[in-house]
Amino acid sequence: MNWFGTITMQGLSLLSTLFVLAVGLVLALIVVLFIIDRTQTKDAIRHNYPVIGRFRTIFTNLGEFFRQYFFAMDREEMPFNRAERDWIKHSSEGSDNTIAFGSTYNLNAVETVIFINCPFPLLDEEVKPPTPVTFGPDCPAPYKALSTINVSAMSYGALSKPAVQALSRGAKMAGCWMNTGEGGLSQWHLEGDCDIVFQIGTAKYGVRDEAGKFDPEKLREIAARPQVKMIELKLSQGAKPGKGGLLPGVKVTPNIAATRGIPVGKPSISPNRHAEVENVGQLIDHINELRQITGKPVGFKTVIGAVGW
Repeated sequence: MNWFGTITMQGLSLLSTLFVLAVGLVLALIVVLFIIDRTQTKDAIRHNYPVIGRFRTIFTNLGEFFRQYFFAMDREEMPFNRAERDWIKHSSEGSDNTIAFGSTYNLNAVETVIFINCPFPLLDEEVKPPTPVTFGPDCPAPYKALSTINVSAMSYGALSKPAVQALSRGAKMAGCWMNTGEGGLSQWHLEGDCDIVFQIGTAKYGVRDEAGKFDPEKLREIAARPQVKMIELKLSQGAKPGKGGLLPGVKVTPNIAATRGIPVGKPSISPNRHAEVENVGQLIDHINELRQITGKPVGFKTVIGAVGW
């Protein structure tokens, strides 16, 4: 048994040595961090509270995850809460996405929409299908929309290729239209063969010349596609009214550049408005111009708030 005792003592000696070495390294690291924090002048928290001040950044970064999984309620987070994310996850997996016995919404809030029971509801054979809505009845190519719920504007580039493909196919299955967003019409929008609303933003992606000006011929080519049913003129940024947008050069891949008509790898700036539209009169004239070019219904998107209207 002497060999066992010898090995045990040697192991304990090694562990104690490693422990002392680890403590020494930790103390040395603390001293180095203390000196760095006290001598730097960019962060007042770290300067006034060396070493300890570093935990503020760590806890701030970790706080997002703790709130998400432990503290936030199912419908507290923005813009998409846990309940909405779970619904999407279950739907994508083909699992049951219904919740029995009531709702997790706060039904006591003002203006909450509540559906009450009907004593004599309509039978299935009594329900009439929704009435189609015709856009541009006076256009050479009016569009009859069968759905009131459609896919709103989201650009290819902001959305990935698989996302655009999925939305295009889903819109075809649902019988609704899909808005391209201001990023232009890509091949992925057309892949599902759904109805398309082509949006023209202030940068005129997809219908611009090399100088960034509006090119009527490019719009005529896009509008000639049978999937393109309507044109939408985007006057301003909904999330940042009065401002334009900046597309960093690192995001301008060859596919994005070809779709938008801009150089590969170069940043692209969207102006805060269309240069040719300075008032309501010019807006009407420009819409009429777009209708004459395309022969299809043309609408506009804007943020209402200023007195210019």
